Amino acid sequence: MTEPTHDEAHGGALGSRLNWLRAAVLGANDGIVSTAGLVVGVAGATESRSALLTAGLAGLLAGSMSMAAGEYVSVSTQRDSEMAALALERRELREQPEAELRELTELLAARGLSREVAREAAEQLTARDALKAHARVELGIDPDELTNPWNAAWASFLSFTVGALLPLLAIVLPPPGWRLAVTVGSVLAALVLTGWTSARLGAAAPPRAVVRNVAGGALAMAVTYGAGSLLGAVGV
Repeated sequence: MTEPTHDEAHGGALGSRLNWLRAAVLGANDGIVSTAGLVVGVAGATESRSALLTAGLAGLLAGSMSMAAGEYVSVSTQRDSEMAALALERRELREQPEAELRELTELLAARGLSREVAREAAEQLTARDALKAHARVELGIDPDELTNPWNAAWASFLSFTVGALLPLLAIVLPPPGWRLAVTVGSVLAALVLTGWTSARLGAAAPPRAVVRNVAGGALAMAVTYGAGSLLGAVGV
């Protein structure tokens, strides 16, 4: 007989991994696509290396700071909500412990336990750590692993920066005749990699994620290059 395999993630580990994955993948993809769109658009209007470098650096710095600030605000709001919910639960446990015990019993019974087993489990969980039991079962929160806004902000900042560096270097390092082809090729290859990685880490099907990433990036570059070429042609 073969041993059963458990490749899928479970519980809080999956939630924590998906949170980090969300911040990192969104940051990297935004860095790649937004910076690629910016420099490709500028390349459609001019071949000046200094103009391309200036536009790319400005986009990198503005995008990374924006991503970090946005993620910090978002996760701070989530953390505030979690802490408020825990404070309310702590007060309810202090003021009406019997009602909270019945509530925990009902929640466990609703998950498929018999009434007797649910009551016994609720009593044991309450005796061990009532707040943690209610937080996990009732609120879906682990009091020991609240979301950290600084971690999320740094993850977004670094991932955006790393992603943005690829199209920036690809557009300024090659000779003028090769810049566009090298940038488009490297960006699409990077989007294949990030799409495949995000799908694998999230236990999803890679082809769909890859197609979404590549199509979105290609569309962004096509639109900005068209706009840049049009502006360059009219002398703007």
